[in-house]
Amino acid sequence: NHPKGRDNIIDLFLYQPQYLNAIQTMCPHILRYLTTAVITNKDVRKRRQVLKDLVKVIQQESYTYKDPITEFVECLYVNFDFDGAQKKLRECESVLVNDFFLVACLEDFIENARLFIFETFCRIHQCISINMLADKLNMTPEEAERWIVNLIRNARLDAKIDSKLGHVVMGNNAVSPYQQVIEKTKSLSFRSQMLAMNIEKKLNQNSRS
Repeated sequence: NHPKGRDNIIDLFLYQPQYLNAIQTMCPHILRYLTTAVITNKDVRKRRQVLKDLVKVIQQESYTYKDPITEFVECLYVNFDFDGAQKKLRECESVLVNDFFLVACLEDFIENARLFIFETFCRIHQCISINMLADKLNMTPEEAERWIVNLIRNARLDAKIDSKLGHVVMGNNAVSPYQQVIEKTKSLSFRSQMLAMNIEKKLNQNSRS
């Protein structure tokens, strides 16, 4: 609950090779807390970039660790299974409520997870009817429209509502060249770390055999 706590968790566990390696080899259950920190992060642009790197880790470790929180991300960003993501989101509520360290994140998690479903669905379909969206988010059409209006009003979402047609159309958020360089550099660094760890794993396996 520290103001920078979630950022620190992400930077430590996702972008420091020794900690990421420890998660992969000794304590994969930490992925639950890392995933929650990413989903509830308040910096929208950072969250989107970090999600790409998180998805790679979740995919790589899915054979050793899974829970509804990591499976929600996998359903949404790997399989594009929106019905599966919705089902996992309901299971996530139970996990969060019963986890002492995560129960305080429940509202932020559900709110942002719904936003992820919404954004991903709209990117694939370009525009979407409010009725269909309400079904995907387990809301009434009126609740879904109010929810989207609030997101736009609070500058958390770049989108427009066509009330006559009952459609939502996503916009494009402009990212500064400076921010693009930072994000690409972080992503390249992350890929290098993952490659180095995979090589090390294979070398260790070969030496044992």
